[in-house]
Formats: sequence, C-alpha cells, structure tokens
Amino acid sequence: MRSVLILARPLMKNSRLVSSWFCLDSLLLSGRSSRRCFYGSAMARATGSSGGGAQERGGRRAESRGNPWYKNKRRAFLLGGGGLAATVVGVVAYSKLIRGRQMTAVQCKESDGGGLTAKKSIVGSTNDDSKDFGEDDDGSVRANLPNFTLKEVAAHCTEEKGIWITFRNGVYDVTEFVDGHPGGREKIMLAAGRPVDAYWEVYGVHLTKEVEEILEGMRIGNLTPEDRQSKATASKKGEGPYANDPVRSPILTVNTPEPFNAETPPSLLTDNFLTPQDIFFVRNHLPVPDIDPKTHVLEVSGHGGGASKKKSIKLSLDDLKTKFPKHTIVATIQCAGNRRSELARVKPVKGLPWGSGAISTAEWSGARLRDVLIHAGFKEENFPNVEHVHLEGVDSNPLTGECYGASIPIEKAMSLKGDCILAYEMNGAPLSRDHGYPIRAIVPGTVGARNVKWLKRIATSPEEYQGFWQQRDYKGFSPSVDWNNVDFSQAPAIQELPVQSTITSHQNGSQLPLGSQEVALRGYAWSGGGRGIARIDVSADGGSTWHVASPVVGTGQHQRRAWAWTLWEVTVPIPESHRGGGELELCCKAVDVSYNVQPDTANPIWNLRGVLSNAWHRVRVKVPS
Repeated sequence: MRSVLILARPLMKNSRLVSSWFCLDSLLLSGRSSRRCFYGSAMARATGSSGGGAQERGGRRAESRGNPWYKNKRRAFLLGGGGLAATVVGVVAYSKLIRGRQMTAVQCKESDGGGLTAKKSIVGSTNDDSKDFGEDDDGSVRANLPNFTLKEVAAHCTEEKGIWITFRNGVYDVTEFVDGHPGGREKIMLAAGRPVDAYWEVYGVHLTKEVEEILEGMRIGNLTPEDRQSKATASKKGEGPYANDPVRSPILTVNTPEPFNAETPPSLLTDNFLTPQDIFFVRNHLPVPDIDPKTHVLEVSGHGGGASKKKSIKLSLDDLKTKFPKHTIVATIQCAGNRRSELARVKPVKGLPWGSGAISTAEWSGARLRDVLIHAGFKEENFPNVEHVHLEGVDSNPLTGECYGASIPIEKAMSLKGDCILAYEMNGAPLSRDHGYPIRAIVPGTVGARNVKWLKRIATSPEEYQGFWQQRDYKGFSPSVDWNNVDFSQAPAIQELPVQSTITSHQNGSQLPLGSQEVALRGYAWSGGGRGIARIDVSADGGSTWHVASPVVGTGQHQRRAWAWTLWEVTVPIPESHRGGGELELCCKAVDVSYNVQPDTANPIWNLRGVLSNAWHRVRVKVPS
C-alpha cells in the first residue's frame, strides 16, 4: 500500500530542526506496519499493534460525539513516534486527504532494505486552504454554554472524574479522546486539568482550522470571567529579588519557583534530538540577572599565580564573536540531581525532587575556552602549577553578594578535543536568559553545575574554586555517611557523570491498550566524559529477560567524544503470563564504551545529597484484563 510523505512547516522559531518529514500510511485499523520514517534528524520504528486498539476505541467514541476527524471509516496510522507535533501533523494531513484538499506530497515505497525511497509527486496545487487560528477563532466565549472555574477544571484530571482541558477561554472534555489521541495517552495527559495553550505554542502545528474543528467538537463550556482574567494576567511579575525573572513555559514541571528550577516532562524529552530552549530543563541557584550585552564584560585571567605573572583581559560579547573562531558542538547537560526522587524512596535526601527530566540536549556555538585562555596569555608549559580554571557568573545571593562559581580541570579546558566553549548561541539562536544570556560555559561531558551561566570571570589557578557549590555541594558519599558525620572536604567535586538511561514513552501507572501483545518503548541514554553508548538493554519483566534496543539518533558521534545523548527505541513482547492483565515492570539499563553499566538498584548508590542517581530505570504499567 502506498504511503504519503508530507513536508511539515517548521515546528518552532530559531530551531535547527526547521522541518520534519512524516509518513502517513492509508491503512485500515486492522492493518499493521513496520516501515521506517524520518522525523527531524531521527529515525523511528513503529508498529500498529500497540496503538491500534486504543485508536479504534477512541475512534468509535469520538464518532458518537460527532468528532469530524473520525467520520470517515478509513483510518491512519502515524509512523515514526515523532511526538505530539508529528502526530497532529498526521491528523491534519489525513484530514486534508479525506476531504479532497490539494497538497504537495511525496510518494514513497519500501526499499529492499526496509527503509524508504521517495520520489516527488505533485498532487494538485501547492496551495492549501487551511487557515491558522486567529485570536478570535477557537476558544472564544460561547454564550450558550455554561461557565466553569479553573479549580473545577483542575479537578477533572483522571478518567474516573473525566479529563478536561482549557484552551484560551474554552473548556473541553477530552476523556473519550484520550485513548484515540494519535500522540498517545502520555502526551495528552500532560495537560489534564490544565490549560493546553502553552503546549500548542510550542507545537504550533496544532493551530489550524482542522484541529479547531476537532477540539470544538469536545467543547463543554467557558472559563468564568474571573478566571479568564486571571489566566490573562498570570504571567505578571511580582516583587522581591526574583521579580525580574523571565517568564517561563508552563509546560515545564516546576520543582521550586524561587529560585526557578524545572524539568522537561519525560514524555516530551525524546520527541526531538535537540531540546527546544523553552522546554530545556532549568537549574538556577539564584535570581536570574538581567544583563545588557552592550556593556557586559568578561574578565579573563590567564596566569599561574603570582602578581608578576598575572595578565588579565576584558572581552565583550562582540569580541567573542569577532576575535575568535566560532565553534559548534551538540552536547547534553544533566543535573547532578537528575532522578533524585528515586533515591529519596530509599531514604530521605536533601535536594530538589528531580524526576528523570533534569537533562536536555542542544547545539551550542561560541568561542573555544582554550582560544580565549591563550589569548589572555596562558600557556600550559609556562605555568605547570595551574590545575584548574575558575568560572564565575553574574548571578549572586541578594543577601550575601556571593556569586555562583565553579571550576574545571585545566586539562579539560585546554584540550582541543575537550570542546569546552564560551557559548553565546543555543540551537542557532541567542541564549535565553534562563540559559545564561549573553555568555555561558559549556563543558561537555561534565555535570551541569560546572557549565556556569552568565559568565563574568574566568581565571586559571593552582587551586579549585573556593565557592560553596564547588566545595560544599555536588559531591558523592557512601550510603553510611549522614549529616552528622559528613565531611565535604574528603570527597572530590563531581565532574564527569556516570552512565545513564531512562524510559520516556511510559510513566508509572500508564495503562497499555486492551489486548496488547507487545509494547513499544522509547528513551534516552548518555554517559559523562564523552563516553559513547555501546548498548541499551530493555526488559518487560523486571530484568528476567532482556532485549537490545535500537539507537535511532546520536549514534554518529565519536565514541570518546560523544557529548550528546543517544535516543533509542524497541518493541518488546509482553510476557504471556501478563497478557491477561496485571502489572508489568519495564526497565532499562545502558552500557557505555568503557563497559560501565548502570547498577540494578538505588540502595547501594544512595547518598545524603541524592546525586549521581543512575540505577536501572523502572516503570510499572498496567495491562488491562
């Protein structure tokens, strides 16, 4: 059967993933496909078995509600697992096909190798008559419908109570659409009981008349006038040291609002190889500085100790851009506390309760740290006593004036293959304020705490940086050490992080479609120090039997300079003993090229700060009977 490839519009401004290809099979619901498609720079594999049943049930429910997308008896499977944006593109494309709309398409067929070969084919005109939403299109107040408060909407976040969402001024009951949602339950449940506006701002492909029709078919009411006003003013700034912090995407899962710390929802993490700036996890220790790039100065001291040898220079943002070659890398940054919440289940820990989303990946561009240090007069052979490079930011404690700072080994800073840069661009755009505008350090393969933001000072030194976050935090200890006997001076500061992997496609408590024989899983794997990923093992029975996952993107990196994560996927059979119902324990573990492997449990790696959490990632899901 023939497929159609649609060239989608860019998903986001300033994104290097400027367009994505999606493959839409015109199949009956009883059909099945294992074809491969490309989305962004990643390739994903999908099978119809894990989602078809749910989609069929959702389709029947939606038909009874008059949802226009389901009126035609032919259905479509969206291949590729490209996430919420990809699936909605598929929905819109299929909607256009069944309505006879004209569009530009590319026909494709399966090659002998199982991949796709394509040839362009123009189906009618390149113009289509779809219309983007305007401010007054969907979500406007409808006088014939009742009003609901945001509190009432928030109470409807489970299937038992019903799943409601809001968009602009409208309230929608999407309960019967959840199982049929082409992007899967996990995506739509992120907005359960909440506004969906922010998600659609990120995934702009929703904002079309076709999707409006689908959404308005589930309209049940309006927000109250009071809540419409509060929603409109929710982003107004308050008072105090954090009053000037930037506005953030409500998609992020917030751990603390002041200072702001938030992670990317796991089910969105692997939708793109490069994480969009708006949903890149945020780790702040202090208020976000508001820096004027025209007056900001970076001071660099390339000396080895002693006033007579000191040479200090001052550089502006324009200096970094014009005096030094631009170097670009793709690198993952992970917080030392990623997955801390799992260690907290063993014993209480002190720290933010991060889930598995305190990790993200971006393309970073800037001047090499090595080039800047040499420009400032530093030469390793002239200063053999230098062991560290200090990195200090503008952000400071409003009470004490102490700035955030850290240090990294001189070997890392000066190595051509260490790829340390002073970044001023992220995913092809200027850094946002939360991510270090105008200049930040990127130290690939190293814990996020050393990738200092809002840089104002760099200095070489025989000693480590003496600030709090280098000396009295971000260190690991034995499970036997507690707050009564801890001595931070006896533990080295964390630099490279251990091997890591998690499942992102399913969360604890997820329910598989009725009659599932197998489950399609996705996730990420990464290891510190540039160590590439050799293998990802995945189990559907708690680790009794294993299946090797297929890496879909991130595999082209040098094995010893693999700064970015590897995204993986695999379809594993459900054990026969569980096909009639019950609870399934999914788990994954990664092995890096040095054959470091994740430990099976969190107990032996527990530590009082809850850092370095990298046990097998375990997710319990329900198999309906």
